[in-house]
Amino acid sequence: MAPSIVATVSEVDDVPSCRFERPLRIAALVKQIPVGESMTLGDDGRLVREGIELEMNAYCRRAVSKGVEWARDSGGTCTVFTLGPLAAEDVLREAVAWGADRGVHLCDPAFGGSDTLATARALAAALLREGPFDLVLVGRNSLDGDTGQVGPEIAQLTGLPFAAGVRVMGITGEDLSLTLEHDDGTEEVEVALPALLSVAERLCEPCKVPAPKRAEVPSDRIRVMTAALLGEGPWGQEGSPTTVGRTHAMHHDRAAKVLSGTPAEQVAEAVALLVQRGALTAAEPDPILGSRSGTTAEAPAGSSRVIGVLTEPDRPQVGAELLGAAARLCETIGGQVHALAFEGEDTGALGAAGADAITMLGGVPNAEDVAATVVAWAAQHPLWALLGPSTAFGREVLGRVAAALGAGLVGDAVGIDIVDDELVAAKPAFSGALLADIVCTSDVRLVSVRPGVLPLPAPRQCTPTVTSWPMVARSRVRRLAQRRDDDIEVLARADVVIGVGAAVQPHEYEELSPLAALLGAELAATRKVTDKGWAPRARQVGITGRSIAPRLYFAVGLSGKFNHMVGVRAAGTVVAINDDPGAVVFSQCDIGIVGDWHVIVPALAAELRRTV
Repeated sequence: MAPSIVATVSEVDDVPSCRFERPLRIAALVKQIPVGESMTLGDDGRLVREGIELEMNAYCRRAVSKGVEWARDSGGTCTVFTLGPLAAEDVLREAVAWGADRGVHLCDPAFGGSDTLATARALAAALLREGPFDLVLVGRNSLDGDTGQVGPEIAQLTGLPFAAGVRVMGITGEDLSLTLEHDDGTEEVEVALPALLSVAERLCEPCKVPAPKRAEVPSDRIRVMTAALLGEGPWGQEGSPTTVGRTHAMHHDRAAKVLSGTPAEQVAEAVALLVQRGALTAAEPDPILGSRSGTTAEAPAGSSRVIGVLTEPDRPQVGAELLGAAARLCETIGGQVHALAFEGEDTGALGAAGADAITMLGGVPNAEDVAATVVAWAAQHPLWALLGPSTAFGREVLGRVAAALGAGLVGDAVGIDIVDDELVAAKPAFSGALLADIVCTSDVRLVSVRPGVLPLPAPRQCTPTVTSWPMVARSRVRRLAQRRDDDIEVLARADVVIGVGAAVQPHEYEELSPLAALLGAELAATRKVTDKGWAPRARQVGITGRSIAPRLYFAVGLSGKFNHMVGVRAAGTVVAINDDPGAVVFSQCDIGIVGDWHVIVPALAAELRRTV
């Protein structure tokens, strides 16, 4: 059955009040990253670093902006921290020029090569040294790495409660009222100060200051902090439990063939080219990971290597993907799959997906409490690796566990495998320009995996052992309400995707349905579309949205700016439809059709119906 393409209800939140009863000491943590458009690859497939343009991470701009605003309104202070080379001073100058009181620059060759945990340790030590702070703000993600794990790691190291993806925030006395923006919905929570929050892009207007104004900031407003001031460490590469291996390009060279002629002529030629490229034929599926079809034996006894899988309540498909992958890995290393699940989950389904053993965690699945429980459980069980979902829940749990155990964590992986008897996780880097293989050097290896990138396992016959483990409730983040408006797996699994820009009005989405029905396509959107509430945020593709890899992507009525097209870098074939022959999208596609999409789309559906 073809998906229905409809507009969503606008996500407009009531802004909670802000009543400050005392001055707040606020810290904002920022990162300098390469400008996405300036990133190019050399002949060796590696990123060209010479002459690359740098800027403050987009999410960090919101942390600074909101930190300055609340410091001003409460009569308090805002201190901005960054870790990086000498050039990173520029982001501190920008923050101070925006209104921050001062900047602290963690700058020392000893910090070189820091992974996320080493970065979190250094920033946590700096915060504890310069604090105490009432509120610490960080960006939800770093666009060059897209892991979202530094925030929860710092929260664990500093003992702070953590809330991710803050879209709306208010305060009354010591209590924060927050709306959290997740991949496929929102959540209303309360948390008391002090706290650490990661902020969403839609929280507020960004901090942005032109270069001349940044240069005017007096040097005495920025303090350099060396590794020696923070203690013995270890810092930098020495303190990093992950290493980066092979990297390779994550993009296609597009044919950029822009057609001409009447709409009918262009459509006929476009379909012929799609047939020629094999873009209309689904590829044979890869072997199912971890199927172990027909297995009826009990879980392997005495396995020396245990791969744990953290499931998430109400996401059975995500859990099945992870269990299937873990089962496939265990076939290679002779290990055992141990699911860490929650009361109410179907143990039979977990066993069918790949679990040899199951520990049911009792209590409310609050991320901070779950992390503490996993750490306690791991102290009494041999754990070789732990897999979890790259969701708000999974990122916080695994981030906290990594910091507590001193373990390496690979975030947002899109592939996992065993190479030379070691677990290797592949993850996108530098806004999707590269795919990097990451290895954890710690005794326990942690990996969060993007939902939808792994195939579902074929069901097997297995009766897992089931035990229980209680959770101690701390629950400093109190959930008041939750709304899920889409499923994050949908676009990741879609073989064909139709992407729309703001030129396609929501009442016109049904005009795309015949083409979608014919090809079994799903709807994606640019940020402008989701900002207007015309599609759920889970459908946003691009640098601050999702990256997808469909066999066929139709770009309909969108300009083709880098911020969106980077999200379809891995698509097999891109077809662009735009009535502006000078639109940027035509340099980013394989097949370009120049014309009014109202005319082209139905003609395309009719031609495909005759051809397919």
